[in-house]
Amino acid sequence: MPPMPVGGLVPRATGAADLVVRNATICTGDPRRPQAEALAVRDGVITVVGADKDVAAHVGPRTRVVDGLGRRIIPGLNDAHLHVIRGGLNYVLELRWDGVRSLRQGLAMLREQAMRTPKGQWVRVVGGWSAEQFAERRLPTVAELNAAAPETPVFVLHLYQSAVLNRAALKAAGLGKDTPDPRGGQIVRGRDGEPTGMLLAAPSALVLYSVLAQAPVLEGEDRKTSTRHFLRELNRFGLTSAIDAAGGFQNFPENYSTVVELAAEGNLSLRIAYHLFPQTAGQELDDLRRWIEMIRPGDGDAWLRLNGAGENLIWAATDFENFAQPRPELTPYEAEFETAIRLLMEHGWGFRLHATYDETISRDLAVFEKLAAEELFPAGNRWLFDHAETVSPNSLDRIAALGGAVSVQNRLSFQGEAFLRRYGPGAAADAPPLREMLQRGLTVAAGTDATRVSTYNPWVALHWLVSGRTLGGLALRPPSNRVDRSTALEMFTRAGAALTGEESVKGVLRPGCYADLAVLSEDYFTVAEPDIAHIESLLTVTGGRIVYAAAEYEGLDEELPAVSPDWSPVAHYGGYQSGRPAPVPGVRQAQLIGEAVSESEEHRLWRTGRGLAPHPAGAFFDPCFDL
Repeated sequence: MPPMPVGGLVPRATGAADLVVRNATICTGDPRRPQAEALAVRDGVITVVGADKDVAAHVGPRTRVVDGLGRRIIPGLNDAHLHVIRGGLNYVLELRWDGVRSLRQGLAMLREQAMRTPKGQWVRVVGGWSAEQFAERRLPTVAELNAAAPETPVFVLHLYQSAVLNRAALKAAGLGKDTPDPRGGQIVRGRDGEPTGMLLAAPSALVLYSVLAQAPVLEGEDRKTSTRHFLRELNRFGLTSAIDAAGGFQNFPENYSTVVELAAEGNLSLRIAYHLFPQTAGQELDDLRRWIEMIRPGDGDAWLRLNGAGENLIWAATDFENFAQPRPELTPYEAEFETAIRLLMEHGWGFRLHATYDETISRDLAVFEKLAAEELFPAGNRWLFDHAETVSPNSLDRIAALGGAVSVQNRLSFQGEAFLRRYGPGAAADAPPLREMLQRGLTVAAGTDATRVSTYNPWVALHWLVSGRTLGGLALRPPSNRVDRSTALEMFTRAGAALTGEESVKGVLRPGCYADLAVLSEDYFTVAEPDIAHIESLLTVTGGRIVYAAAEYEGLDEELPAVSPDWSPVAHYGGYQSGRPAPVPGVRQAQLIGEAVSESEEHRLWRTGRGLAPHPAGAFFDPCFDL
């Protein structure tokens, strides 16, 4: 006897899928079956991967069938270092210059936004752009901000280097002649001693963030709406997971309550594994002890879970990475750092560490090795270094010996020119040493470090991994320190899953794994290299749910509440400003050729200095034909 319908619902056929995607070109990420054309999903998990005929039997009366139209499908992307919680709380308040091609356009957006921003609110441009992406190759001036917004406070953050404020923002932030420079920062002043509107990280970015923290914030439901729209924006680029790296001014548990509420309501469209970051210098150990009593790594579920501590454990060990400034000389911190690591190891907590420079990494490793000699490290816990732009081969060997991992970000696609000017082409070619990391068998996951430096668009980061180029088009890393497209994709999928202990269920499209995937606008594996940065997702699926849909699939995703407040920059401009750059004018093209020749000569000199490319004295050298 057939089953009776209940409550008017038609029962699905035995084994019927909730979702079937067919007629596609699927990169599964599974070495056992790397390619497929269809897959089926039930209860948020992949049940079948294969040919169209393999999924046909799983189509029932309630199955949603999506035609892939021959497009490329990849596993959902996983940003291994994204400040997603902080970014979500502020997203709808920010004017994004991500992807904007000229300063003129950016200032026009700012001027329009100032006109609609109500009294008491700020216009804030907070990360995701670099002066090198603009046709003008420069920052806005204070005078331009004053002209664009005479009455509305304007705060424009540029990387971890500086901020530009208009007159109204200086007043709103209470910055005046008698305001002292904060530690590690500088308030630029005129001859009269009054602030000019420029703030410099020298090298600490705390001066930038402490001023930004004085701007109004969202409350209540607006925080949830902002976070949902930010997650939808991430889904737009095929992101289905992220590891939140915490960050300054992100307090636990209060600033985490929004994602907790959204998770409880089933309204997260991105899986989040989060970290806890002590906020107050001198109080770090007390914070860690308090959190250890409250929560344990792994607590949560597939959508929201604690992953450990960091990316800071103690403030004294933080090597701020303003590449326009010299490397900071850190005072002794090892004793307190060792206490923090012992505490974490004893209670089963993994961690991640912000470490830009090898000098810091080497000092941290000495502490780990001391504990390892006592058989107290790593005690079965996952741990990793973040950033590691100047990590040495010796330090990589030590990381591998201690079972560590590395998470790299495309910070140098935004700050590469500053790094090159300070450290030279040899160091820039190795920053970070991707190939050496991978050759040692290390887990090397990739991310963006968005939103206050890099953009959250992962395709910009994937382009940087593959091409070694900055946003301004400068090639920093030679082919010997780049990765192929398959490796880069794995760094943004399976490697990130390994950092959260989810490699058996995430980052691969095979039966038993989460149904997290993206249908791409262009084929990542065949599109021209410069166009990698312009790829978007047309259909993003997280846990079997269609969380983003565009073009032919528009309307298939879940409806979101309207952006609130209605004057929000996001309500008028959206987030990332997509679009390919215009063709390079002839004069700029000639300049780029000159830069390429100069760069090639610098690399030759560096190679010669290392004994890798000897040239006899007086020999003719043509950088275009040197093999």
